[in-house]
Amino acid sequence: MTIITGKTKLLGVIGYPVEHSLSPVMHNAALAQLGADYVYLPFAIKPQDLQTALQGFAAVGVLGFNATIPHKQAILPLLSEIDPVAQAVGAVNTVVFKENKWLGTNTDVEGFLAPLKSYDRQWNQQIAVILGNGGAARAVVAGCTKLGCAEIHVVGRDIQKLQEFQKSWDNSPFSLNLQVHPWDSLPKLIPQANLLVNTTPIGMYPKVTESPLSSEQMSYLPDSAIAYDLIYIPKPTLFLQQAAHQGAIAIDGLEMLVQQGAAALKIWLQQETVPDDVMRQALLKQLNS
Repeated sequence: MTIITGKTKLLGVIGYPVEHSLSPVMHNAALAQLGADYVYLPFAIKPQDLQTALQGFAAVGVLGFNATIPHKQAILPLLSEIDPVAQAVGAVNTVVFKENKWLGTNTDVEGFLAPLKSYDRQWNQQIAVILGNGGAARAVVAGCTKLGCAEIHVVGRDIQKLQEFQKSWDNSPFSLNLQVHPWDSLPKLIPQANLLVNTTPIGMYPKVTESPLSSEQMSYLPDSAIAYDLIYIPKPTLFLQQAAHQGAIAIDGLEMLVQQGAAALKIWLQQETVPDDVMRQALLKQLNS
């Protein structure tokens, strides 16, 4: 167990809610393995308190943190610098305090792609359907573009927000083949999906009995498809249970969590390698306890 002293440095994750987060479990396991004098804490920050929280973090010496729902986009104007990947994605999930400035980046793209690399697919012939159009969806769009997907379809409930989402990629190197659709387009889109990704918080703790799709909507999914839920609690989500019932390959958000976390830890500690195997094992132990 890490002994906390007056010299222990602070890292953490901000979100609202955040009590469900397993990031502290995996990061503190990695820090202990490395013998690094850091502790990683969860901070429940209400949207209206975000700017005050950043000022407080700077005052007490927090060296870095992850940002999750609902802060990934809201934090952008509060940062001094944003790296090119985060700038292109339009969302930040990792922040570091350097030379009295808050600097933002996005390791979600790297994390999202990690579990997909083990599947031998001709991605340039694949169609991706993405549920939701928030900050997490932006990283998935960038990831699908990097994979070379033939078509990327983003589905949401608010037409105006969807149009803004599409327009926001106009000058970006990502998503040249992006299309947006209202939610009632799902019966037409799901039968075409080779990759179906849930980026919404529907099904996340505490509403673990919910899914973004009805059983009928999921019944259109081809049995050769990959269904990917960015949520990792519960394991599996109802969304992935529905997909598996259809015969689809189900991927939860655990490996994405591990790999985006490992990439963040490398930034904070300024190291080229961190023990991602220890992070994964700590998560699995916690989930199975």
